[in-house]
Amino acid sequence: MNKDYLKQRIPLLAMIFWFGGVFGFIYEEIFYRFDLGEWVKRGTTFGPWIPIYAFGGLLILAITFKVKKNPFLVFLLATVASGVLEYATGWALLQFFNTRLWDYNNEILNWGNINGFICLRSILFFGVSGVFLRFILVPIFEKLEKKLPKKLWLCLCFVPAAAFVIDIIASLIFKAVK
Repeated sequence: MNKDYLKQRIPLLAMIFWFGGVFGFIYEEIFYRFDLGEWVKRGTTFGPWIPIYAFGGLLILAITFKVKKNPFLVFLLATVASGVLEYATGWALLQFFNTRLWDYNNEILNWGNINGFICLRSILFFGVSGVFLRFILVPIFEKLEKKLPKKLWLCLCFVPAAAFVIDIIASLIFKAVK
């Protein structure tokens, strides 16, 4: 991948970043509605997005770039990478910040649970989501990029992504002050 190609892809990466965060928020809202029987606000930010899903989407794009035409390899790499990201993030949050944002020990459908940080249901969902990202969302976003006026495309990519990043920072600051 050369620098010019990567530079051209930055708006798409911003789009994937905020879309991934929103996608994760919607997934968790629906899942926990079934799991807990009530609606609960998921995530650590003020807005409707969850950072680990945003970073996970970027990770999946990066590690599947060379195999992007092979759905099985995309699924396999997305599943493994997402599991590693989720386990490492959960473990690090617990070890360094004494914070546990999720615990699969206390959830439904938690087969293959490892220390409450990952379970088979979650990583298989992330693998399927990686295939959805690579084969459906990225092509849709690329078509939008070609059809929309450049300024509109850039606004659609960067404004929500910037709001998401500002929200992450604000959430960290305001929660640290408490």
